[in-house]
Amino acid sequence: VQLQASGGGSVQPGGSLRLSCAASGFTLAYRAVGWFRQAPGKEREWVSCISSADGSTYYADSVKGRFTISSDNAENTLYLQMDSLKPEDTAVYFCAGDRVYGSSCDSGPVFTSWGQGTQVTVSS
Repeated sequence: VQLQASGGGSVQPGGSLRLSCAASGFTLAYRAVGWFRQAPGKEREWVSCISSADGSTYYADSVKGRFTISSDNAENTLYLQMDSLKPEDTAVYFCAGDRVYGSSCDSGPVFTSWGQGTQVTVSS
């Protein structure tokens, strides 16, 4: 099982980035998958989750209205579109998935598969 995150970079406040997470040995369909982030000196925090079976999406209050999570089950890839970025969004972003078939974001998913992280820096 491998999750490969990419798309991070450095942007100015107000800018946009699109993160991707390619899965191998792990099918996103009918599983809960999501994004987490960890800023320097802080604990890892949940950002967003999508239940791939029905497309239901969930967001942390800090990113709601600015970030959009999506998944392409045919390409087995997870995305996070990040708009109106703020300096406080600076962190290493990780993708993660619940290996249990049929898992959903609203039923207490257990994220046991993790990508390696991609750095997002928002600074002027």
